[in-house]
Amino acid sequence: MSLALVRNAPLDDLRRRIADAGALIFDVDGTMAETEEIHREAFNEAFVAVGIDWHWGRRIYKELLRVTGGKERVRAFDQMRRTGPPLSDAVVARLHRIKTERFAALMADKGCPLRPGVQALLEAASARGQRLAIATTTTRANIDALLAPVLGANWEAGFAAVVAADDVVRKKPAPDVYLEVLSQLDLPAASCIAIEDSGNGLMAATRAGVPVLITRSLYFHDDAFDGALAVFDDLGELVT
Repeated sequence: MSLALVRNAPLDDLRRRIADAGALIFDVDGTMAETEEIHREAFNEAFVAVGIDWHWGRRIYKELLRVTGGKERVRAFDQMRRTGPPLSDAVVARLHRIKTERFAALMADKGCPLRPGVQALLEAASARGQRLAIATTTTRANIDALLAPVLGANWEAGFAAVVAADDVVRKKPAPDVYLEVLSQLDLPAASCIAIEDSGNGLMAATRAGVPVLITRSLYFHDDAFDGALAVFDDLGELVT
């Protein structure tokens, strides 16, 4: 069934449509958990480890989040600098590898809970036999660092499809991750619902034809989300 829906639809209508969806497709960073501050800390630790005199504060990191992908953010910031030669591909790759390692270590040390309502949505979907999927531009290692502690080491068994950064050529806002998820699910786009927190995620899902629910996150809280089905601060509102 098509899930076309006006943004101000009654909450009960949204809940019914979520329950009737062929699949719920989740973004990860900012959507399932507020991981971005841990990512930012990991980047800064990687800069120190490589001996690069960079530090990303919240303001610059918010700008860089408009660029999807860790390596792509490093490249974008490198281009913003107006002095010095550009970083080599080898240095960018090393930076990103160290950053990924530091992110996993920080997650293991600090942990990061799922955002309110996320686990309840996952459990409700599983209880009714509804399919779940992940469409993200982060790496599988980062997904595992987040989900293994909270959902168990076998977390991937609960998802019918998991498509991450390395699985597609183009990252969000291109629709590639969603198109690949839909291909693996063998479902029409309009029968699914995407859950996202950013404009890039909204654009990616919309370009693939998937209706989108937005959950406002730390870095994108003040963004406008024209075209979303609805915008929530707490996904727990969608759980009956």
